[in-house]
Amino acid sequence: MSATLAALVADLAAGRLRVVDLTQPLGPATPVIELPPIFGASPPYSEEVISRYDAQGPGWYWKTIHLGEHTGTHFDAPVHWVTGKDLPNNTTDTIPVERFIGPACVIDVTAECVLDPDYLLEPEHILAWEATHGRIPAGAWVLLQTGWSKRSDPAEFFNADENGPHTPGFSKAASELLAYERDILGVGVETVGTDAGQAGGFDPPFPNHTIMHGAGKFGLASLTNLDQLPPTGAIVIAAPLKIVDGSGSPVRVLAITE
Repeated sequence: MSATLAALVADLAAGRLRVVDLTQPLGPATPVIELPPIFGASPPYSEEVISRYDAQGPGWYWKTIHLGEHTGTHFDAPVHWVTGKDLPNNTTDTIPVERFIGPACVIDVTAECVLDPDYLLEPEHILAWEATHGRIPAGAWVLLQTGWSKRSDPAEFFNADENGPHTPGFSKAASELLAYERDILGVGVETVGTDAGQAGGFDPPFPNHTIMHGAGKFGLASLTNLDQLPPTGAIVIAAPLKIVDGSGSPVRVLAITE
């Protein structure tokens, strides 16, 4: 074992490093994104017991689950969006595994989102964060901390009215800066998707999906516990299921931090 790996094992065992679970529980109560009825809908999570120490299987317990790829805390692969459909290695089974791991840059806009649920991260906000914490490195996960995961009521989580959902996200210019000028791995959010709730009416519609996936970047949605991470210094591991031709998958997102 290399000295680096030996030190990692020793630091984890001694409690000098901490593993933070950034994943929401996955079950029948998990909120699922709602689209206008003209589009296909992702099904709610459902499950069926195959056996539980009974006549169907006296010594074992297991069940069948039914859900969409983008349910709960999940990973968006580039092929998820039309702009990324022709890129190489754009599905969950073909993305090189080393790209699932990277340093975390946590941008905390919780206070801003309390005042404005439609808050958009802009380039000037990113530059202000960098002035304090340093330039976002290539290959980083940029995680937008909004406090949204604290909303346990689905109605508050989706925060929708007659004009649709009102949730924070990224402006087109911010997405372009992160994808093209910082060359990040991808973005992570506490909301149900990586675009703002009103992003269907933006130009282009859903700019974060359009730009990030077109650039071969990834998305992580429905994260939690971002308030347990420092602005920099943590490492995030977000490995989706190896679904053949998968557009994404539920994912257990872990962060290692001091």
